[in-house]
Amino acid sequence: MFGEDDLVRQHKSRADTIGNIIILCFLLILARLWYLQIYQGDLFHKFSLENRLRKEVIKAPRGMIFSRNSELLIHNIPRFDAIIIPQYLKNKKVTLTKLSSVLGMSFADITGVLKKNRSQARYRPVTIKKNISLKEVSIIETENSKMPGVRVQTFISREYRDANAGAHLLGYISEINQRQLPRYRSRDAYDYKLGDFIGQAGIEEKFDLQLRGEDGYEFVEVDANGRMRRNIRSNVLFTGIENKQARPGHNIRLTVDRDMQMAAFNALGEKVGSAVAVDVNTGEILAMVSRPSFNPTNFSKGLTTEYWASLTEDDRNPLRDRTIQEHYAPGSTFKTFTAIAALEEKIVTAEQELKCGGTYRLGRRIYHDWKRGGHGLTNVYKAIRRSVDVYFYQIATQLDIDILAKYAKMFGFGEKTGISLSRETSGLIPTREWKKKRSGEDWQLGETLSCVIGQSFVLSTPLQLAMSYATIANNGTLYKPYLIKEIFSNSGEIIEKYSPEVVGVVDVSKKTLKAVQKGLYQVANNRRGTAYWYRGIGLEMAGKTGTAQVRSMSSKELFARCEDMPYKDRHHGIFVGYAPFDNPKVAVAVVVEHGCHGSSAAAPVVRDVITTYMKKYMPDVHKKNSERQRRVYRRQLQEKKEKEEQKKLLEEAATPEKEVIDEP
Repeated sequence: MFGEDDLVRQHKSRADTIGNIIILCFLLILARLWYLQIYQGDLFHKFSLENRLRKEVIKAPRGMIFSRNSELLIHNIPRFDAIIIPQYLKNKKVTLTKLSSVLGMSFADITGVLKKNRSQARYRPVTIKKNISLKEVSIIETENSKMPGVRVQTFISREYRDANAGAHLLGYISEINQRQLPRYRSRDAYDYKLGDFIGQAGIEEKFDLQLRGEDGYEFVEVDANGRMRRNIRSNVLFTGIENKQARPGHNIRLTVDRDMQMAAFNALGEKVGSAVAVDVNTGEILAMVSRPSFNPTNFSKGLTTEYWASLTEDDRNPLRDRTIQEHYAPGSTFKTFTAIAALEEKIVTAEQELKCGGTYRLGRRIYHDWKRGGHGLTNVYKAIRRSVDVYFYQIATQLDIDILAKYAKMFGFGEKTGISLSRETSGLIPTREWKKKRSGEDWQLGETLSCVIGQSFVLSTPLQLAMSYATIANNGTLYKPYLIKEIFSNSGEIIEKYSPEVVGVVDVSKKTLKAVQKGLYQVANNRRGTAYWYRGIGLEMAGKTGTAQVRSMSSKELFARCEDMPYKDRHHGIFVGYAPFDNPKVAVAVVVEHGCHGSSAAAPVVRDVITTYMKKYMPDVHKKNSERQRRVYRRQLQEKKEKEEQKKLLEEAATPEKEVIDEP
């Protein structure tokens, strides 16, 4: 049995232990309070304030894009979206019913949008309707107290001044999607978020980082319903919380001339095709148009399902940039380079004449000229001027395909040009090795006959055609095409400036170049030239027509009227020209799909684009050439009239006079 002393000692020991535990707990609490209130006091004070604040993202204005003459092509306009922040959504049914009447949407549609976004944090805004009207904006702002959680968010939207005219070149912006998010974050080292707009095509895509700028943010004090009470700029209660200004994107000045761009777009009209104009002495792109087109502003404002379906379901592929993404058989426009190869390899001389009938036989196969009766004796000038197929068939029997490929590649065929646009195709220039790898078969001579006239395996983009003829026009310098003159800030500071870049100088004699230049001049300026009646006034244009078959045809089909064929079977019409002939400045390539003839379908487009250039940049030369050509026309008309009168007199003289007998 314990005595009283023992019992007291036992209880005292326990009391001491309990007391120590209590003291320790108090010390821990005090330490924690010191940590929270003193050591981390400023940080948690900031957190407490942020519970009263909402961080408003300020979107950076995207950089603007100008023409070479500083005409605004793309600018920014405000766009208003109706959004809901689920965190502040009170009395859901009443609020959404009210909102549906304001926006003209059904209650089910609004709840459907919210359900699609329910996986994201409740403080993140959900866009209910994009691009709402100013009337809808004013109602939402006025009725804000009756619709807690509903707000109007302002975006900076892109507006493309000429709508469809520059769609493929300039591109468009749209919201980044879930699939693109990780890839673009990795590529650009930029923290993209769903809802961010990025360049998706053209210049907008290629120079997205330069154009996009850097977003800012601003803190606003809100009440329990998420309604804004005031902006937080300078207040002692909110020390440590700072707003960040948005940094606008850089601006871009292009090499493109807006007037020439519009001239090409309007000249193509409703035709399916493309046009490329280039400065022959620098490689600057002056115009770049693909038809059919689309309105890029619709992507920026918020693409509707109906508009997207109209583009994707159109079998003419309006989203495809035909200037660089499509490659075509260049047809007779390629004969110029066959002629260069033949002259350089001494297969023929410029003055040497070959007998050219309506057909050429190789083994058991007969190759037809476009003219049934043939052209008779033909030299290289006439072969280019009249586009004589049989002349080039005879050359083909002595011209190895690898030699032809060597000369074609000198002028940029078969390789990407390196233009600063995505998804460019390289075209194709076949060789013996290429065919062996492709099919395991040897090259056949008959295939060379088709290739020398720009058919069979030979493929080219309109941009390659423009650059190759620019190389002929400037006497042999191949430039890399470029679209950007300079990138500059809002303050006018030049960030980056671009200049001409020489890709190579062709290993071709001046004598050969002069010979083909003479032939190209005759195409448009000799009365027997294939483009004579489409050359325009005051241009002194040189060039080459081309008609590219889209499928193999029998001799009967070959000579049938193209316009009577089914649309998909009609030949492509191609023309490539440059001007002025004696001092070339601009080269233009045009392809009109299923246009039947290069002369009637494509040459008028080239004529209109070059005419725009001449009137704008060389008005004196254009006026002088126009006056001279009009004098020539008047003289030709006078000669024609005199010949007709002389013919009439000869006919009258050859008719015996009838004796007139007076009746009684």
